[in-house]
Amino acid sequence: MQNYRFINNLCGWIIFAISSFVYISTIEPTGSFWDCGEFIASSFKLQVGHPPGAPLFMMMGRVMSLFAGSDLTQVSVMINILSALMSAGTILFLFWTITILTKKILAPNQESEGGSIIAIMGAGFVGAFSLYI
Repeated sequence: MQNYRFINNLCGWIIFAISSFVYISTIEPTGSFWDCGEFIASSFKLQVGHPPGAPLFMMMGRVMSLFAGSDLTQVSVMINILSALMSAGTILFLFWTITILTKKILAPNQESEGGSIIAIMGAGFVGAFSLYI
């Protein structure tokens, strides 16, 4: 069980690192035409966005905007990086959800070993990476 838990955590964080790299390397350095500009402005000034709003994102965006320092041109980059990291976190939790459900199907009452671990992790990888599409 300890071996399965280690492999599951390791694969999950690898998925997070890969998806973080992909999302951060493709961020937009400014605001785009949709709600991104509003979220950037609302986060930076700690204002209320349009309903239903996203108060947790606004507070986290404000903290992230502080990393821009005195260079106000980097505020949008920092908040877009926050959005990329949150998206990568979604992929991470999807991976862990899929592996939990797959383990309950493939090995409900026994230790996961060998081929079943590969099948469970493979299902998690395929499911998590299919969220990119």
